[in-house]
Amino acid sequence: MITFEALGLEENLVKATTALGFVNPTAIQEKAIPVLLSGTKDLIGLAQTGTGKTAAFGLPLLQLINENQKYPQALIVCPTRELCLQIVSEIQLFKKFKQNIQVVAVYGGASIGLQIRDLKRGVHIVVATPGRLIDLIERKAINLEQISYVVLDEADEMLNMGFKDDIEFILENTPKRESTWLFSATMPPEIKKVSKRYMKEPFEITVGKVNTTNKNIDHQYYVVNAHHKYEALKRLIDFNPGIYGIIFTRTKAEAQSISEKLTRDGYDIDALHGDLSQQQRDKVMGEFREKALQLLVATDVAARGIDVKEITHVINYDLPDDIEVYTHRSGRTGRAGSTGICMSLIHVKEVYKIRSIEKLVQTNFHKLELPTGKDVCRKQFYAFTDKLLETDVSNDRYASYLPMLREKFADITKEEVLTRIAALEFDRFLKYYENAEDLNVREVKRERREPVTRNGAAYGETGRRGASDRNSQLSGADTTRLFINLGSKDGFYKASFLQFILDMSDLKKDVLGRIDLRDMNSWIEIEKKSAAKMIKAIDGKNYRGRKIRMNEANER
Repeated sequence: MITFEALGLEENLVKATTALGFVNPTAIQEKAIPVLLSGTKDLIGLAQTGTGKTAAFGLPLLQLINENQKYPQALIVCPTRELCLQIVSEIQLFKKFKQNIQVVAVYGGASIGLQIRDLKRGVHIVVATPGRLIDLIERKAINLEQISYVVLDEADEMLNMGFKDDIEFILENTPKRESTWLFSATMPPEIKKVSKRYMKEPFEITVGKVNTTNKNIDHQYYVVNAHHKYEALKRLIDFNPGIYGIIFTRTKAEAQSISEKLTRDGYDIDALHGDLSQQQRDKVMGEFREKALQLLVATDVAARGIDVKEITHVINYDLPDDIEVYTHRSGRTGRAGSTGICMSLIHVKEVYKIRSIEKLVQTNFHKLELPTGKDVCRKQFYAFTDKLLETDVSNDRYASYLPMLREKFADITKEEVLTRIAALEFDRFLKYYENAEDLNVREVKRERREPVTRNGAAYGETGRRGASDRNSQLSGADTTRLFINLGSKDGFYKASFLQFILDMSDLKKDVLGRIDLRDMNSWIEIEKKSAAKMIKAIDGKNYRGRKIRMNEANER
């Protein structure tokens, strides 16, 4: 297998990788490092999170930097404070034998005065979040005139978070850059636009297929009724005693509510969402990294940029509105060659969404049944007995207590001791699950009822034409589904949304089929021959200061 030395890295950097225990480069490192070491070639690297992207750009930067020039020569832009700090931490490890190179992190939620002071001391590499960097540029506290290398890490995340204008502003303020390196997990149209405008014939590297998930992740889904969802969540947690994971919700209110409920039920858990102060956020993340917390309940926005190793499970309490987000959620587990599980709790009407995600990530999902109460108890017993048998008793700390223990247990049999241990450990647990109901939803085949007709038009049983029956003459083979990043939280209800897209596109209602309006996004069924016209009319336009994104759902 190829070595880091064979990639062209200098001795000090090879020594650093060896000291870190890196033997062979990952796929993205093997492909990217030789290209980036030239320093003059633009690059687009497509790879999932956890594949070693930081080393892929960090090691070449450390080799290209001129230690004697005390001004910013490289700029790394990333979406969140957590990722910013993580990148700096990793680069500090890589430069173990190149201590003269200075790296500074600048991000929101911390003292800008202290960051300005650090910059003035002299820096070679700046790692920044877009908002704080622009603030520093406008204050003239940082000079990017001599920046030679710009790295955009998790570019798709930054664009999803609305940083497109910020990224373009930053690129326009680095006029002397010799190369731009863009790393992303997915390849949405916005990235293509940025690359065409600001990059010159970029060298493209793809590790795995675009939008596919890590093959080390087992994707599972469970069909439950809405009123059983919380109980189903608890059952999955209890059925996986060693779980160390993240639970994703759609809203911050739901994240907080679930966290409070699980805390009351005795789980080591906390919430991460947008209403937390930076100090609270740092405290929660610190406890989670140290495994003082077993679980974290988070929204997508709050979880962006989090990179915590050894996460065993990701649970989608709600499926994301934007199915591309699923790739980022599931990518929190199964990292660095380890295996992971991504579980989704859905109701019957969301099965179609699972099929859409399967197509996007090119991976089969496994439909599983929720374990019974007895299954959960059995699993917990096995886990407890394994833990008991694996307990280290080789030291003599308890030797002085053994005579007392022998005396206390002299008249008790081994079986009775085991029974008492089980009762002590599992009494509450067994009472909770002994009469637990079956939470699985059983599919019921229904007979098709002939619709009532009026004047040749199809109606529901009440004789009133339903929204789902509208344009039922559209054939599935003649239609396509469009995605749009607008929904009910933008002030729309179905009728107003329908009128909005018709007004924007100047199309007739007859070309439309089913409209699936969600909180943040929507899907529109439309005649194939009219789809391009609607996309051209709506994609890229602004609605209340927000840029509209529309494209065919099967292209995302």
